[in-house]
Amino acid sequence: MMYNPVDTGITVLAERFGISNFILRYATCLLGSFVFNLFLRRIPDNKVNLKCFFITSVSMFYLFGVLNLYQGFQTLFISTTFTYLISRFYKSRFMPFVNFGFVMGHLALNHFSAQFYDSEGPEAIDITGSQMVLVMKLTAFAWSYYDGSYSKDHKFEDLTEYQKLRAVKKHPSFLKFMAFAYFYPTLLTGPSFDFADFDRWLDGSLYDDLPPTKRFKNGKKQTPKNDCLALWKALQGLGWIALSMVSPSYITTSYMFKPEFGSKSFFFKIHYFFFLGLTYRFKYYAAWTIAEASCILCGLGYNGYDSKTQKTKWNRVQNISIWGMEMGQNCHETLEAWNMNTNKWLKYYVYLRVARKGKKPGFRSTMFTFLTSAFWHGTRPGYYLTFATGALCQTCGKFFRRHLRPIFLAEDGITPVSYKWIYDVVCFYVTKITFGYMVQPFIVLGFKESIYAWGSVYFVLHLGIALTFFLFRGPYAKSVIAFCTSKQPKEAKRRSVENDIAKKSSSLGDILADKQAFEKENSSEMDISMGIPPVDKTYVGNAKKEWAEFLQDYNDWRNEKGLEIEEQNLLKAFQDFKEEITMPNNAKKMSFENYSPKTTLSGDKKD
Repeated sequence: MMYNPVDTGITVLAERFGISNFILRYATCLLGSFVFNLFLRRIPDNKVNLKCFFITSVSMFYLFGVLNLYQGFQTLFISTTFTYLISRFYKSRFMPFVNFGFVMGHLALNHFSAQFYDSEGPEAIDITGSQMVLVMKLTAFAWSYYDGSYSKDHKFEDLTEYQKLRAVKKHPSFLKFMAFAYFYPTLLTGPSFDFADFDRWLDGSLYDDLPPTKRFKNGKKQTPKNDCLALWKALQGLGWIALSMVSPSYITTSYMFKPEFGSKSFFFKIHYFFFLGLTYRFKYYAAWTIAEASCILCGLGYNGYDSKTQKTKWNRVQNISIWGMEMGQNCHETLEAWNMNTNKWLKYYVYLRVARKGKKPGFRSTMFTFLTSAFWHGTRPGYYLTFATGALCQTCGKFFRRHLRPIFLAEDGITPVSYKWIYDVVCFYVTKITFGYMVQPFIVLGFKESIYAWGSVYFVLHLGIALTFFLFRGPYAKSVIAFCTSKQPKEAKRRSVENDIAKKSSSLGDILADKQAFEKENSSEMDISMGIPPVDKTYVGNAKKEWAEFLQDYNDWRNEKGLEIEEQNLLKAFQDFKEEITMPNNAKKMSFENYSPKTTLSGDKKD
């Protein structure tokens, strides 16, 4: 291994000042991005290649110089190169799925290796964190390029607005793709973002919705800035770093497994879980807040101009709402505030993409999203225990919001009654205790350790979940729901009016009966938070039907000689790649700077 002066200097500083080597390296990368951003935003918008070269160079300095991750770079480069090549040459409707399978499999392999074979200790730098961010970027890019350039299976007009805004119609140069994959402010911790947003930021078109008075100054284009917000976010991040370094002196995971903890009261233990979960989140708050501040400083955080309020939004890459996370009154609100870009990725690039074309997502989408989220986080048993419990908690929360919360609202369904504060206080407290209990496996990771932690408080949350399901889904569910409904001012008034109408008009009564049945069937929304689907929307009953549909689709594809077609597509992809690599240097072929072929699914050039 060649001598690395940066690595040596950081090691000396860590030992001299007694700072964690791990924290010092990460802090150097996160905070150093602010200095590099001052140079980056001075590069003109028309110098796209120069921007990309600068971004990639800084990332390489982080990986090789600061973090000393030569094998880590190799890991990231394998996934990046695979996505670049397969999206460019493999013209097939299966391209996004093949790409997804490879990069997710590569990530799972490294998770497995880190769990069972790596033993460098807590101070070791693990590249899988960066790889998790990269997986989101690469899989989203493959789908976006498929949406924008592969026209055989769908028309662009048939895409949703979300897909249209993020569609990629021209394959980027390798240099630009590297800059996208290795964007240094988010290289280590995220958040992820779509290539279309990155591409528009590179050439400055991201700010085209600004009014001329804000877009131009002295006849020249100017990039919008919000240095004050970036500074405020950075200071918050530093505060969270300080708390994450101080808190282990008072609250530790190891304390839960000491005899002293076992002798404590139930009340102490359940609240210790809450505070342990809170301190565990500090490092995420620090990393995501500082990364967001860095993106705001360089302009990528810009998210549009509101002409009505005349305010500029800077939350494009926001990944955490700390207020929403800590002050959320139910599981749904709390989970939506956590790792927000991952929630979007799971929803738009996993859950909705797995659904059968022309049909609503069902069991297949739900199960695949759940497993994707679990494997994306890692192979530790604790992740699965937390996610499975979270799915049950989400469903219980929906039971309460649907049947109990309306009791505390007036007939308009909006205005709170005078004693609703009691309901709010109870929900807030229960939500905090619930999350403290639920995330313990996410912290301790091991199966035995997780069960021991939950057992120390008598599996109280799981008993509460069982009781809730018994009340709202058990043999007495109709009676319990009817009792709750009778106490709801809005529902009681509405049903009273509808019943009166039904008695006076039989035809209209039938319509109202159908309306009520429809509302009952479609009253719950689908939540995609950390890949946790609510239990009452898993569509388990449709599993057999969807499996039969899958087999039918496979048989149709096989009868249409789908395997032979894909073999031809793969062969053509290899031939096209080999042809571009072996062409003379003076031929207009594979350039890493500016050649970007624009092809359809069949491989024909677009006009």
